[in-house]
Amino acid sequence: MFIRSATRVARAVAVAYLLILLTMTFLERYLVYPAPPLTRSDWTAGGERFEDVLFTSSDGTRLHGWYLDRPGARRAVLYFHGNGEQVADNADLIPLLADRLDASVFLFDYRGYGKSGGKPTEAGVVADGLAAQRWLAARTGGPPEGVVLIGRSIGGGVAVACAAELGAEALVLQSTFSRLTDAAASHYPWLPVRLLMQNRYDSVERIQAYRGPLFASHGTADLVVPIELGRRLFATAPSQPKRFYEMPGRGHNDPQPASYYPALAAFLDTAATPPAAATSKAAPGDKGDAATGGVPRPAT
Repeated sequence: MFIRSATRVARAVAVAYLLILLTMTFLERYLVYPAPPLTRSDWTAGGERFEDVLFTSSDGTRLHGWYLDRPGARRAVLYFHGNGEQVADNADLIPLLADRLDASVFLFDYRGYGKSGGKPTEAGVVADGLAAQRWLAARTGGPPEGVVLIGRSIGGGVAVACAAELGAEALVLQSTFSRLTDAAASHYPWLPVRLLMQNRYDSVERIQAYRGPLFASHGTADLVVPIELGRRLFATAPSQPKRFYEMPGRGHNDPQPASYYPALAAFLDTAATPPAAATSKAAPGDKGDAATGGVPRPAT
């Protein structure tokens, strides 16, 4: 009797687990790409400040973005936002990047986000990033490898893929994972996400094809993408020079600290010099490891 009851319980648990697996597989796109509704954001915030850009991805999908031209700018910056936001949520970030980094700035929406068409998939979103990089290069009159790529969270995964494919003047990663499957496994350790997920964003593998400057930052209190995943990606990157900028007490969605942009600007200015002359030193009190090719310091 006991064996029979235990068998029934085990069978019920197995069926329930299988149903959970099927549900999570079905919901993957919605979990990975929780695009906000168009009406959530103020699309009038751009006003006359930005150029409204319509461009096309490699498969013909129509994409939308905002561009801020800064005459005489030192660099061109392409920003890849996180998976829960859209262009209009970053109206204040665009002029901030332009001012702090002396840059012309382009921010766009992946397919399925904002005013861009289509539905997001990893291959499609990466293709959108490549199209945006080529658009910005053409708009500013430089080569694609002359663009600074800044990616936040999943946007960092897209930025890594673009840098691996087209190169970059510098790659800037904010709260970015080693692989999306690693981040998912940290939240669902009881699910075989590494086997089941279609959207993988294997940045550890992709970043091997990029050897240019890398500036990675991460908060020690990040509960969405644990800092260990950011350290893992940084440690495996063959980039030179590279710097890991640790932000004590910062969570995934916390704003960058006041010291972040001066540190990033100084790194970009240094990284643009010939390699023989390149140096990168941490400012007093800076928790980041600025040494060329260095490894991140442990959280303090």
